[in-house]
Amino acid sequence: MGEVNDKSRFDKLTLLSDSERRYPKNPGEAKLECFDNLYADRDYVIEFDCPEYTSLCPVTSQPDYGHLTIRYVPDKLCIESKSLKLYLYSFRNANIFHEEAVNSLLDAIVRTCAPRRAEVIGRFRPRGGIAINVKATYGGDVNEF
Repeated sequence: MGEVNDKSRFDKLTLLSDSERRYPKNPGEAKLECFDNLYADRDYVIEFDCPEYTSLCPVTSQPDYGHLTIRYVPDKLCIESKSLKLYLYSFRNANIFHEEAVNSLLDAIVRTCAPRRAEVIGRFRPRGGIAINVKATYGGDVNEF
């Protein structure tokens, strides 16, 4: 297990600084970053609550709005929250279906930090009188708090 005061564990974090202002234009440009999990010997749940998700309809280019909940049980790495914020921001100009957004976000999380379990839940605002809710999981459901 690493030490809490060992600052070298943050050496790979490039986006977490006061001066970082580069916003990715699309999810392909965005990157998630991680830091070492000091408590990899136990299961615990990390939850990100993201109520301001936006993207564009792939057919009409009209804006879509949603509320994303990301839960995961980390293994050796934890997602750094500012990189997640920038990653989600990158969807603002992306033409993508809700189902694709949720699944591609889950894929990025699994690829980046290899969690024990993860889930992404998207609750999207109604358009045309229909709201869409999507849940994608990796390794099984994650228990809520």
